[in-house]
Amino acid sequence: MDQIKISLEHVSYTYSKGTPFEIKALDDVSLNIRTGTVTGIIGHTGSGKSTMVQLFNGLTRPMEGRILLDGVDIWEKPKEIGKIRFRVGLVMQYPEYQLFEETVEADIAYGPRNMGLDEDEIRSRVAEAARFVGLSPEMLTKSPFDLSGGQKRRAALAGIIAMRPEVLVLDEPAAGLDPMGRDAILNGICEYQKESGATVLIVSHSMEDMARYCDDIIVMDHAKVRMHGPRDEIFARSDELIDAGLDIPEITKLIWLLRSRGIDVDRSIYTVDRAEQELAHLFGI
Repeated sequence: MDQIKISLEHVSYTYSKGTPFEIKALDDVSLNIRTGTVTGIIGHTGSGKSTMVQLFNGLTRPMEGRILLDGVDIWEKPKEIGKIRFRVGLVMQYPEYQLFEETVEADIAYGPRNMGLDEDEIRSRVAEAARFVGLSPEMLTKSPFDLSGGQKRRAALAGIIAMRPEVLVLDEPAAGLDPMGRDAILNGICEYQKESGATVLIVSHSMEDMARYCDDIIVMDHAKVRMHGPRDEIFARSDELIDAGLDIPEITKLIWLLRSRGIDVDRSIYTVDRAEQELAHLFGI
């Protein structure tokens, strides 16, 4: 049986409750996140994704329901919620705007230093985190404001990774980056997950990213969980994804086109590698 790392139990959250501007962001949401997996969270704008990720590390408190980390309510001791934020690292959209120290190294070290670690351990963690995100030692001595946009994003991510969170939650970590920048960020995140065994949650609008990097996928729709399961199962339900206002990977669209032309190819394909294998087998290449 899979071990569960973090759970939501009947969680609801409403913005501006009791006013004419009331918006229900989450409506009686329950789900379990498996330990040591990469879980993608997708959904149309306003579906509740960003609210959910803020709940995971206690940045926002649910109005109803509970958030459980290793089976324990994270709000059981409200005065100790800061300890939860070391265990569940949250990277918000455009985290590079949160850089503030004089050097990249000092910025990455900020979290570990607040954890009360000694200087040797801090230096070790800074070097490790920089390696995961692809920052060279030379970059660590620079001001974060002298870096490119993509490099700033990596530095901000390294600052969270340096705290070695058990759960790493990322809200659109590759937003606004070019394809090479996207790959660098997401590959680094997955490398961290593999080496550390952390549980990772990634919010993204990119179905290609979900297909390429995630083990499980949560589909949000109008403040509720519409689908949640292994990646293969979710992408096999492409009709429902489209009905939820989401796109599907371009390669899946190509597969559907081939099927419409009478070619008997597996309709659940969602990656280029898998499509190459299927077509090579089909045509005896």
